[in-house]
Amino acid sequence: MPSPRILRTHLPTQLLPPSFCENNCKFLYVARNAKDCMVSYYHFQRMNQILPDPGTWEEYFETFINGKVGWGSWYDHVKGWWEIKDRYQILFLFYEDIKRDPKHEIQEVMQFMGKNLDETVLDKIVQETSFEKMKENPMTNCSIVPKSILDQSISPFMRKGTVGDWKNHFTVAQNERIDEIYRQKMKGTSINFFTEL
Repeated sequence: MPSPRILRTHLPTQLLPPSFCENNCKFLYVARNAKDCMVSYYHFQRMNQILPDPGTWEEYFETFINGKVGWGSWYDHVKGWWEIKDRYQILFLFYEDIKRDPKHEIQEVMQFMGKNLDETVLDKIVQETSFEKMKENPMTNCSIVPKSILDQSISPFMRKGTVGDWKNHFTVAQNERIDEIYRQKMKGTSINFFTEL
């Protein structure tokens, strides 16, 4: 593809091709709190027929907190990107901020990309990128992907998109445990996640 190109990846920083940073590429990194990320990935793995069966929620909880999921430890992934965000052209975004104030976050992206859009276009982007609108769109909801790959009768690809759904899955003990693991693993970082709005 001719430049400029847009690529999407889930790669942790240590697996990025060095040329991405050497060529001064711009990165948009979207981080989601560990609790909701775990719930989302659990349901995605349940419906994804290519990935291993995640087992029960209790089993998956252990798998996730031990970093035995695709792309490795959530903690290492997020910390890796957070630690290099000031060395390269990285706009570090939080999913929770996007949910709380999508227009503001889209304006951040627009400025980062050196674009200037009028209010009408900005409002249209906010509307078209809402979870509800994207859930209806076959280009984003993966409804055109065969059931043999993504079985949406198990769980929709775009399930809820909310902040705080973890409360419907975590036991009190699991919540206390992940909070303690978070304190240990993220110690020394200034990163701050919201787990509810």
